[in-house]
Amino acid sequence: MGAAIFVHAYDTVAMPKKRSTKPAAKSTDAPALDGWITHTELASDDPIATKAWCAAVLGWTFKPSVPSPNGEYHLFAYSEQGGGGVRQTHASETPGSMPVVHVADAKASFEKALSEGAQEIMPPTRVMEGVTVAVVRAPGGVPIGFSGP
Repeated sequence: MGAAIFVHAYDTVAMPKKRSTKPAAKSTDAPALDGWITHTELASDDPIATKAWCAAVLGWTFKPSVPSPNGEYHLFAYSEQGGGGVRQTHASETPGSMPVVHVADAKASFEKALSEGAQEIMPPTRVMEGVTVAVVRAPGGVPIGFSGP
């Protein structure tokens, strides 16, 4: 996982009108987002083909791509509030998608996830001022990203 993958997490937030549950802790930068999926990442064996398909079939628009250690990261928007990115799969990775959840404290959430049985994929990494990201594999094998201060 490259650190550049979550840069637009706050630019691409989908906010439903009602919430059924509220997270216990709130961050100071975007407290209404805590516990919400704010970014979706698609890992593809052919990011250019995936990008073209998403645009043609789903109507998603793409922002300028950004470089990452594993090639171009193609930022998309499926609405004014929601989006994510398409990137190249890593050598041993299967194509798929990963939700990124906004949290009050990325390091604390990462440590709690590990203490509750998750496995480390990417430790907390600061990607820009005020934004730290981390990725774990939750029990059952599901990758989950965290993004927050």
